[in-house]
Amino acid sequence: MQHSSVEHYAPQRARGSGRLVTKAFDGRTRLDEFFQEGCAKIRLPETFSPEMEAILINTSGGLTGGDVIDWSVAAAASTRLSVATQANEKIYKASSGTASVSTHITVGDNASVHWLPQETILFDRASLSRRLDVDLAESAEFLAVEAVLLGRRAMGEAVANGFFRDRWRVRRNAQLIHAEEMRFEGEIAQMAQAAAVLSGQVAFATLFHTGPLSESMLPKLRECIGNAGGASYWNGKLIARIAAPTGFDLRKILVPAISVLRNGAPVPKVWHI
Repeated sequence: MQHSSVEHYAPQRARGSGRLVTKAFDGRTRLDEFFQEGCAKIRLPETFSPEMEAILINTSGGLTGGDVIDWSVAAAASTRLSVATQANEKIYKASSGTASVSTHITVGDNASVHWLPQETILFDRASLSRRLDVDLAESAEFLAVEAVLLGRRAMGEAVANGFFRDRWRVRRNAQLIHAEEMRFEGEIAQMAQAAAVLSGQVAFATLFHTGPLSESMLPKLRECIGNAGGASYWNGKLIARIAAPTGFDLRKILVPAISVLRNGAPVPKVWHI
């Protein structure tokens, strides 16, 4: 008697790692170290300003359970770097496991990093754990924007269940100046209805800025946000929260708000492509 054997293969998982380090040379920000592996790619478009712009790309087209991406960015003293993503990061239904995205940013003396990824889109039954760790020198400037969409309402998508964890740690001179944890688990749609959570909105964002101009930006930022959220300044940091009914409504607020926090500079061009 012949017995058939069935081979079981582990699901293919996306893996990626990217690292970018800058240096100051001849009054401009130049590339010092560059590394990319797996599905994590970095592109450096030509700019006509002293700062550098980096575009992060996930060539896997999205993330699902068990996928892992690690980004590392370091701006040396007296350099300026803006980092964005080529497109929205899509987090698809996970049959098992949790997708992991980790970002570590270091900003040197008199240096600046603007962390401006485009929105993360969660699909129903997605599972994502995300982490942002930032180390700042005493005179460093740092801007971060993270936006999340619970599905795309215009496409008829909704997120009923899933898992999403977002962990931030920001340190200046090795001293913790900002820490936050966000966690949705289980019936996300039901939790989002609560007034203390999202009041039924499906698009939300956090904006963070720390630097010499943070406090002066507060009035203009509040004007941009209007009734869609709130902004506060204390202990050298400016933080804003925004919630909107759709991703389109959120972006209409985010684009001018980011420009305010960039002291009038526009968002990276990839935000409009």
